[in-house]
Amino acid sequence: MNTLLDLLNSRPLVDGRERDALADPAEGRSWAREHGGDGTLAELELLREARDVLRDIVGGVRSPEVLKPLLDGVRQVPEVGEEGLRWRLRTAPHARLAVETVLAWADIEERMPGRLRPCANSECRLFLLDRSRANRARWCSMAVCGNREKARRHYERTR
Repeated sequence: MNTLLDLLNSRPLVDGRERDALADPAEGRSWAREHGGDGTLAELELLREARDVLRDIVGGVRSPEVLKPLLDGVRQVPEVGEEGLRWRLRTAPHARLAVETVLAWADIEERMPGRLRPCANSECRLFLLDRSRANRARWCSMAVCGNREKARRHYERTR
């Protein structure tokens, strides 16, 4: 789940400029390795593609149908061992991390529908996973985006 949010949030706006953690090969390799990947150029390309597609899906811009090419040929195979039943992902090595992230998104959509969403701050590009009981979280960070939005509304009311 952390990898999913980290991937969705890997293209933030910083001081009004986009900062893509996967654009630079060295930085992207480091990001991928921190999240269990290899950091190959092919892996980074698929991670960028998965990120952009998932951002559009979560933002309501595109349908989940666009995930089909990314998942083509992917299989989950059951393995039984001393620890019980476990599902092993079968895909090309460079696609594993991107596919795992897509599967994490699907799991969240099934278990927590509507809880993964973009930040309500129009000047922010981050996403949040609302774990609140009321399902009313709006901002990626109450301290940053929430505070800015509340300050902006207060300023407009008192003007």
